Amino acid sequence: MTRKRNVLEKHAKLIRILVKMSRLLPKDFYLKCLKLIRHHDNYVAMFIRYICLKNCSKSCGDNVAVFSNVYLHRIHNLEIGNNVSIHPLCYVDAAGGITIGNDVSIAHNSTLLSEEHKFGDLNRNIKDQGCEYKKTTIEDNVWISAGCRILAGAHIKSGSIIAAGAVVKNTVNSNSIMAGIPAKLIKERQ
Repeated sequence: MTRKRNVLEKHAKLIRILVKMSRLLPKDFYLKCLKLIRHHDNYVAMFIRYICLKNCSKSCGDNVAVFSNVYLHRIHNLEIGNNVSIHPLCYVDAAGGITIGNDVSIAHNSTLLSEEHKFGDLNRNIKDQGCEYKKTTIEDNVWISAGCRILAGAHIKSGSIIAAGAVVKNTVNSNSIMAGIPAKLIKERQ
């Protein structure tokens, strides 16, 4: 079975040329295009999403696969490394900045956030207190399993695995396997 991400790798030279040529169009064009092809699930749509990320994100590496029905918001604050896959039904909001390292796989239905509501003033509605922006970092060689929630300010270090359904708020040490709500250390990879 051919993986869609491998198609991008196979045609890397041609893709680089097309990315350079695509810089002629304004970023707004690519942001609209990204929304229009969000629900399409084919190689052409994946390639268009990749071109859009290359032109609109803070940085985007090579061989990045964004599958269908992925919601990407405020991507001008999004940094993505090489060999990254973001699977269907993920939600990524980079308002406070999100960095995704190399060789990261984010399974379907996961959420990555970089902002959270302020709620300290008991005399005001929570929705009226604004938001606090916190950078979220996922280092190299990380697997985020299905249905995870990576909250604002989380820092997942290299070699870690986040088990399905886990909620991560703080720092995850290197080579850790985390599970639960909130995520707790299950064991260390050796």
